[in-house]
Amino acid sequence: MIDKGKAHILVTDDDHFVLESLSILLQENGYSVMTCSNARDALNVMGTHSDIINVVLTDIKMPGISGVGLLDRLHRRYPDIPVILMTAFAELDVVIDAIKKGAYDFIIKPYRYEQLFYSVEKAVRYAQLLRMEKDYRRMLEDTVRQRTKQLSDALEKVTSLSNDIVNRLTVTAEYRDEDTGSHILRIGKYAEVLADELDMSEEFICSIRFASSLHDIGKIGIPDSILLKPSALTHEEFQVMKTHTSIGAKILSGSLFPKLQMAQSIAQNHHERWDGSGYPDGLRSTDIGIAARISIICDQYDALRSKRPYKPALKHDDAVKIITVGDGRTLPSHFDPHVLRTFKQIAARFDDIFNEH
Repeated sequence: MIDKGKAHILVTDDDHFVLESLSILLQENGYSVMTCSNARDALNVMGTHSDIINVVLTDIKMPGISGVGLLDRLHRRYPDIPVILMTAFAELDVVIDAIKKGAYDFIIKPYRYEQLFYSVEKAVRYAQLLRMEKDYRRMLEDTVRQRTKQLSDALEKVTSLSNDIVNRLTVTAEYRDEDTGSHILRIGKYAEVLADELDMSEEFICSIRFASSLHDIGKIGIPDSILLKPSALTHEEFQVMKTHTSIGAKILSGSLFPKLQMAQSIAQNHHERWDGSGYPDGLRSTDIGIAARISIICDQYDALRSKRPYKPALKHDDAVKIITVGDGRTLPSHFDPHVLRTFKQIAARFDDIFNEH
């Protein structure tokens, strides 16, 4: 059953007798009624009370804006509110025009009470169902938004936790041969700005910032006697040192996550060289993945700038000169030419990152 106490009807007719009689009949049947004698007043009432009006009942023949004109304006502004037209002359062309403009129903004057109440009750039910549907849809949308935000927040927390765990494990490895763990942070920053300047995708930039910091994770498997040796390594010791690439790749292998897959590639190949003179596999040119080719130059720059047991730290200009010109040990041919040109263009930003971290 309809809760008629909550159903509001707007009646519009220029005939005051019809307006008064309709109002009394509808109120006696439990409806709340508002009345207007012309279409303009009806539009003003709707502008103020459209949130509570369920049905509009209007005469067709009115001076000024006709009932069909009122219907047209109401249907465009309030498409969910049904409009019932009343007419003493059911002309076919008028009926067709009204249907096109969205009329809900017609009542022929002089109307029968049964027809009037049936039409109004049906329209009220229709309006209430539409509002219930809209409220339900809005509730669903709010629920979906809330759940989506909760899932997004949860995913962000899990991602942050995963990154934090990996970073802490990486710092553990780095502390074995670094005065601080800031080296891994700098590598990620270098790789980020270099990848951005190379016009890589946003996803790639985000991934390499994370993945490049894991390049030396394999050092955790190198004996301290070699890793911390304050002098030059023997040939045999250097062969052991080189295994940190494959150790790191094994540690990172088997992951389904793209970031860790990129990290595995970088750990394996960050000592490969463009000219094929690197290790462990002697890869050359584009056989070396782009993420590793970016990380190679970042790692080389930071190694030159950092103090080691067997070497002092170099100034920025000296490090850039060695990378771009060479010193016999390091040569420009070791690096991807395009990456090297880009490095030259933004080398000052590498210096800023080193000084900041």
